[in-house]
Amino acid sequence: MNLPKIYLRSGREEAIRRFHPWVFSGAVVRTEGEPEDGDVVEVLDKKGTYLATGHFHNGSILVRIFSFQPVIPDVAYWTTKLTAIRNIRTAILPPDTNCYRLVHGEGDGCTGLIIDIYNGVAVLQAHSIGMHRERNLITEALKNVYGDQLLAVYDKSAETLPDDYAATIQNAYRFGRAEVPHEVQENGHRFLVDWITGQKTGFFLDQRDNRKLLAHYSAGKKVLNAFCYSGGFSVYALKAGATLVHSVDASQKAIDLTNRNVALNFGETEVANRHEAYADDVMKYLHAHDDQYDVVVLDPPAYAKSLSARHRAVQGYKRLNAEGLRRVAKGGILFTFSCSQVIDRELFYNTVVAAAIEAGRQVRVLHHLSQPADHPVNLFHPEGGYLKGLVLWVE
Repeated sequence: MNLPKIYLRSGREEAIRRFHPWVFSGAVVRTEGEPEDGDVVEVLDKKGTYLATGHFHNGSILVRIFSFQPVIPDVAYWTTKLTAIRNIRTAILPPDTNCYRLVHGEGDGCTGLIIDIYNGVAVLQAHSIGMHRERNLITEALKNVYGDQLLAVYDKSAETLPDDYAATIQNAYRFGRAEVPHEVQENGHRFLVDWITGQKTGFFLDQRDNRKLLAHYSAGKKVLNAFCYSGGFSVYALKAGATLVHSVDASQKAIDLTNRNVALNFGETEVANRHEAYADDVMKYLHAHDDQYDVVVLDPPAYAKSLSARHRAVQGYKRLNAEGLRRVAKGGILFTFSCSQVIDRELFYNTVVAAAIEAGRQVRVLHHLSQPADHPVNLFHPEGGYLKGLVLWVE
């Protein structure tokens, strides 16, 4: 196959030789051929030496690399790649878990591609036109990798692709079909997942290890789970023996799903006196209630999705954490998170420090938290480490 070629300026190839998966437009000296958005292209240095293969997109990131060797991305290629990735997941996942991230973009050498597995259902989410154009090949590869274990493949990319392109597609099953909500198991806990109308691909898989850590601190405690979504932290706390859990989320649909997940694990009446759920804005709830909790969880959605929004996001995180700290009882614990990629770990830490000063609380750091092993970070692409968390002992 004679692929279009992207030639880099002298000296700009070093990042690619160090396996960074993005080629920025300013690094390009010339283009051979007329690639369109989503086309597979080869990247070469100024002398014509091959460097990588990726998907072209006319923007600041001109090429998103998926291979540093010459390849043709056919079904066989994707089958081999996904088989290798699945073998890694088999080695790292707990045995009582059937929902996990199979492909984590750059962390798995698949720039622009997310695939989450929910008890036999693969939910594909493309973040680049090129990866979306590979969806049929990837679906066939998933069938090869999972065989009869694969119930369905659902493409949920309309929310994550450029607007002009997204307007031409619809989220849809690429293979099979499954009833939603669909039951999954995580560390022995049961949850209902709706990938069609739910947030992201249906469930926040990246908090699995952190939910397990929360359980360690929850026995006999009063717990607040703010931004609860489907109640992941709430279910773990209740199962660990929390005396009372309050779940708060602005979305009534999220609260309904939280209540269903609590009932799924404990029955309608067993913990009726231990769990209360509120459809309310979290900041309004914190201002309106002066309850003190032994454990508080703050897991907000991304406050900033671009550098231009970073300053405002920092102020938002500061206000949220200051208010959250005021709700932690003396000798209690705060779990606080940021999933904003443009808020790095140091900035988030310093923001929480400022919040603690504002709240007038003495605080010790017990744990630095991140995303689990099925959300790997490419050593050469640290930008993939988006989830930051702190566990704080509050005096």
